[in-house]
Amino acid sequence: MLGVFSNVTVNTTDNAVMAEVRAGQVARLAVLFERYHRALFRYFISMNRHREQAEDLVQEVFFRILRYRSSYDPAQSFTAWMYQIARNAGVDQGRKRRAEVVDIDSFVLASAAPGPEESASRGQDLELLRRAMSRLPEDKREILVLSRFQGMKHEDIAEVLGCEVGTVKVRVYRALRALEQIYFALEKDRGEKENAS
Repeated sequence: MLGVFSNVTVNTTDNAVMAEVRAGQVARLAVLFERYHRALFRYFISMNRHREQAEDLVQEVFFRILRYRSSYDPAQSFTAWMYQIARNAGVDQGRKRRAEVVDIDSFVLASAAPGPEESASRGQDLELLRRAMSRLPEDKREILVLSRFQGMKHEDIAEVLGCEVGTVKVRVYRALRALEQIYFALEKDRGEKENAS
């Protein structure tokens, strides 16, 4: 069930469950965990590419949701609030350890039985895309992961990042352009190396 509040789409089912958690029914957090742990794991693995670290961060997010449940505002998007907590947990963890590579493979939909040449080409393209993503500054990589790989709406991203929706749109556009430039530069380098061989 979706409701609308101040131009932000709010999943009232998630909000109702979180309101129960906030009221002290902490066992209801398991419902939200089941709904969101996979999406959070994909977010973290995209940002740091360390499976164990991503698993730890997912748990940390739910510990923080429980710890800060009194700060939750049911009139706002639960998803945006959760990703703000996730972002903060990631930043805190990032201070301890740095990793810059995004696992693009887990987000690419498999096509119907590609041939060997297509598979090899696709693998090379994915490797280039992975390398290009790893060379993006963290803020550009994060906004692409949220908008393209996590499928978050611009309104929710704006709430997570603490900026206007228009700013999110501009940042997504700029991040895509930066990714495109890096990707094509890497592709050009690869072509030159292949021609030199």
